[in-house]
Amino acid sequence: MPSDTEDFSEWFKKRQRSSKDPFFGDMDDMFKELEKMMDEQFKDFTEKVPKEYVKERKLPDGRTVKELGPFVCGYSMKIDSDGKPEIQQFGNIKKSLKGPLQVKEEREPLVDIMETSSDVRVVVELPGVEKTDIKLRGTDDSIDISVDTLQYKYYKEVQLPVKVRVKEALSTYKNGVLEIVLPKEAHSKSKGEPINID
Repeated sequence: MPSDTEDFSEWFKKRQRSSKDPFFGDMDDMFKELEKMMDEQFKDFTEKVPKEYVKERKLPDGRTVKELGPFVCGYSMKIDSDGKPEIQQFGNIKKSLKGPLQVKEEREPLVDIMETSSDVRVVVELPGVEKTDIKLRGTDDSIDISVDTLQYKYYKEVQLPVKVRVKEALSTYKNGVLEIVLPKEAHSKSKGEPINID
């Protein structure tokens, strides 16, 4: 442990540099391996970035640098009515279990679906666009949301939890938030007709 005149960070650095200490030697090797893996992942990622996400900028000293982005990647989690967590990924970066990161041209917006006794409400975050830029298409069990402008590209196919009457849907767009209200398809309350057994 460090002496009274030596602070912890100095002691840690000395121990880390010591090749005789097997713990810190292994840790150093692990960090070097991790750094190498991250460099390879970043190199692989930058090679697959679509051209629209690569910009060049001149610095005051005359050098030119490349800037990548914007990149958006996030997760949303909520608890469903059965108490199970629902995790949703959004953004324009996708990581598959098998393979490298993928950058999509369209950004997948954050979507929240709420079901009441009479309707289904779909709330979608679409910042930076005009109402006229948004295209909505629906069926009785899904909604397609898309925006394709020079600056913003969004796309999401939303699977609805129940059948809806899409022709009676109402939607509003305000402050970057799109809300769609879809009445549920009416289900017959009849328990059926009795069938005689011979």
